Amino acid sequence: MARVRVLLADDHPPLLAAVRRLLGPEFEVVGEAHTGEDAIRLARDLRPDVVLTDLAMPRKGGLEAIRQIAKDRSATAIVVLTVLADPAVRDAAMQAGARAYVVKARAGVELVPAISAALAGPANSASGMPQAAGNGELPAS
Repeated sequence: MARVRVLLADDHPPLLAAVRRLLGPEFEVVGEAHTGEDAIRLARDLRPDVVLTDLAMPRKGGLEAIRQIAKDRSATAIVVLTVLADPAVRDAAMQAGARAYVVKARAGVELVPAISAALAGPANSASGMPQAAGNGELPAS
């Protein structure tokens, strides 16, 4: 079975390294973007299965990048990985075109299942909004 091709978009290199370790062998990281503009360009060029993006990035934020990637249909699914646990922000990301939303503090538990759900389709793939961090925390950016 082919590995899931993932484009990572975050401006915090230690977080990108942690996410690479977390994803494991069933995923192939095909690129890294450090700005929203880079995420849009690399999604167009690489056509990943999943774009895993932060919302707070320089030169076009994550929401604008999500809108453009969704409009271009450059990826099968877009998953947000962010420190922002605000339901209004989650709703805005989902309306922009994300299929799943994971708070970084819960990534160790929720990221891989959220990616799988996002690839399966848009219904019911948003991660819950945790009240407190659990096991598997990643560094905040």
